[in-house]
Amino acid sequence: MTMGRIIFYEDRDFQGRSYETSSDCPELTSFLTKCNSCRVECGLFMVYEQNNFTGHQTLARRGEYPDNQRLMGTSISDCIRSCRMIPTHRGPFRMRIYERENFGGQMHELMDDCDNTMDRFQSADFQSCNVMDGHWLMYEQPNYKGRMLYLRPGEHRNLRELGTSNMSRMSSIRRIVDSC
Repeated sequence: MTMGRIIFYEDRDFQGRSYETSSDCPELTSFLTKCNSCRVECGLFMVYEQNNFTGHQTLARRGEYPDNQRLMGTSISDCIRSCRMIPTHRGPFRMRIYERENFGGQMHELMDDCDNTMDRFQSADFQSCNVMDGHWLMYEQPNYKGRMLYLRPGEHRNLRELGTSNMSRMSSIRRIVDSC
């Protein structure tokens, strides 16, 4: 299995001190005073604006990001503070989403992408989920736009505790199928 690899740089355009990792890093500030650019050499990573995998998050695919403002879509200049490696998943995808916390209310099961939850389920307000297979992204807007939330396999009893407190809706959902 191919491992991911990402390199963070203190300054824009891959300048200054750097830090390389192939795994989760809850606190980049332990290695760099700031992070203004990065390069994904292999794999997929979620990068976060705050320590411990919180705050605004975005998917970083293989490629070069000479300026984090373009990657993160925000005006904060040195905003990457933590990252999580997304392992390659082979096999089926399956997730259940629920209207309420702790798996309450109406349940819907997904095995494929959903570009508009309102059209498909007549709802965009989901409070919990159970990811049985695969890795997923939930988006605030239809057609996989806006802020996103990374969901790993497991039970997620309260999506608001996963850094979505400022996201009012989950309007589209996509499987993460890319690798090196």
